[in-house]
Amino acid sequence: MPPRQGRSDFRMPDSDSDISIEDDDAGPGGAGKGKGKAGVSKPGDPKRKKDKAKAKPKDVQAYTWEASYTRSWETVQEDEAGSLQSSVEEWMARGRRRRLLGPSSAIRRTIIRHLVLLLDLSASMTDRDMRPTRFDLTLQYARDFIKEWFDQNPLGQIGVVGMRAGVGERIGEMSGNPQEVLKAIADRHKLQPTGEPSLQNAIEMARSSMNHLPTHSSREIIIIFGSLTTCDPGNIHETLTACVKHKIRISVVALAAEMKICRELCTKTGGQFGVALNEGHFKDLLFELVPPPAQRAVSRAAGAGAASANPAADLMMMGFPTRLPDASPPSLCVCHSDLRSAGFLCPRCRAKVCDVPTDCDVCGLMIVSSPHLARSYHHLFPVKTYEAVKESDARIDQESCHACARPFPGGAVGMPTPAAAAEGVSPIGRYRCPDCGYDFCSECDVFVHDVVHCCPGCGK
Repeated sequence: MPPRQGRSDFRMPDSDSDISIEDDDAGPGGAGKGKGKAGVSKPGDPKRKKDKAKAKPKDVQAYTWEASYTRSWETVQEDEAGSLQSSVEEWMARGRRRRLLGPSSAIRRTIIRHLVLLLDLSASMTDRDMRPTRFDLTLQYARDFIKEWFDQNPLGQIGVVGMRAGVGERIGEMSGNPQEVLKAIADRHKLQPTGEPSLQNAIEMARSSMNHLPTHSSREIIIIFGSLTTCDPGNIHETLTACVKHKIRISVVALAAEMKICRELCTKTGGQFGVALNEGHFKDLLFELVPPPAQRAVSRAAGAGAASANPAADLMMMGFPTRLPDASPPSLCVCHSDLRSAGFLCPRCRAKVCDVPTDCDVCGLMIVSSPHLARSYHHLFPVKTYEAVKESDARIDQESCHACARPFPGGAVGMPTPAAAAEGVSPIGRYRCPDCGYDFCSECDVFVHDVVHCCPGCGK
């Protein structure tokens, strides 16, 4: 083929932005066939640059892995000495205080909880938008969630159900022993994602396992859902109506996007719904479901039938068992029919069970230990939120933390930003109990509200 003849200055455009459409018939005045083409402009046109800047805003993040590296170094500023320690401490303090600024008044909650964790094991969980994969990250967070859930709800029980290949698969039976629940999801090779999920089949399986539960316990379902479809054999709205009738609360943590049916499941049953933006947000949404939810009460203004709709505050019978030492003679347990030395004796029928809390298989009595019962009460009577102390309100007679006796810094730990001040971060690192008036450091503030659940100064 002969070489192309023509202009010697011909060049290929480097990009689409270098291509401009010119009308040969247009005269010097701009009249011609291209008169109606208002969208055509030259590469150097400032209007085109302005439109291009509007079309691609800098704040738009299309992918999760882009959101993980969002120029966080720009939010950290040096202090007068050139150190970044104050900015880092302020950022950490804002995260801690955000968790503590919850309702501090007494709220009616259910301390005996029964929860079924539904895990999406469909093929969509193999996506890598969350590192390493959605499936691996879900298993990791599920283990951490189970440990934290049993730590704050020692009288509760958890069961695990999987969704894959269009059916619901029971992974772990309802149990009050965290080791048994963790063992059920320990082998990831048995939980390999495949097929499509089925919300209806999984919810029906979870609902059938909670039909026999007493009315004084809560029934909850938490769904970790990563798919955008559900393969259901029937009408899922009938399943939703049955869950509302049996007072089952459903909460959904979506990993892909919001689905209308997931939103309806949460809205009509009183649960929580959220879409995870990244790995950290996924963990935050999941761990928000650890504390027991507040019970919904019907207003008295609704009429005489409102009292019957509210759950009655009746007394329930519990038994404190006798613990058998490891050196005791082996005997059969009523829960597994195994020969064991250690165990607990039911105070009513003297039957032997392996772990507590549980229900006696012989007489049906709920067997709990007194430490478990005491640990469950901190949700009903939480410690009041400590107030952030300003520099002008600092006590002169107290130079150290009342809990750990560590001296407070001599001056301000850093000028807090307006966002930090709005979240209750003290500029001098002091937080005061509203009842006893003692000051505590930020670490003791978090430790008192998250672990001790009792103020060291006033004992409340």
